[in-house]
Amino acid sequence: MSHHVDVFEYCFSFRVRVLKGLFALLLAVSTTLPAAATDKTDVMRTIRKFVDSFNKGDMQAVAATCAEQASIIDEFAPYEWQGAGACAKWTDDYDADAKKNGITDGVVTLGTPRHVDVVSDRAYVVLPANYKFKKDGKPVEEIGSTLAIALQKSGSGWKMTGWAWAKH
Repeated sequence: MSHHVDVFEYCFSFRVRVLKGLFALLLAVSTTLPAAATDKTDVMRTIRKFVDSFNKGDMQAVAATCAEQASIIDEFAPYEWQGAGACAKWTDDYDADAKKNGITDGVVTLGTPRHVDVVSDRAYVVLPANYKFKKDGKPVEEIGSTLAIALQKSGSGWKMTGWAWAKH
């Protein structure tokens, strides 16, 4: 009789250990999934703030979405900016290029992201984008461009560490 009791206790003990392990695994997965979803939401919030600020002509707010050290590739000369204050330099050069070429009323619209990858404190996002503006008062559209962005999370939230704009 004691042999049956020992087997029963062993099986019961084993099942309890398995259930505890599964519960711990489910708890770990369920607590990391919302964090990943929140990070993706926060990453996209930073990108939307960048675009909304650009569309309003608020270049100071545009630069505020960037990390101090950044790298940028864009379609106007000098085509690349990097290092400390790169975003502020880009906004100055964008304004100068727009003035020189009679460009006003620039508006960027973003499509559904192709990728929003978040790993720890780093993110990579690729989006279709359109750029509409006036050149010498006449409407111009750049449809089907691509915007690729890298971001890093810091104490002040997600900041853009680099982006590349490829016009179609």
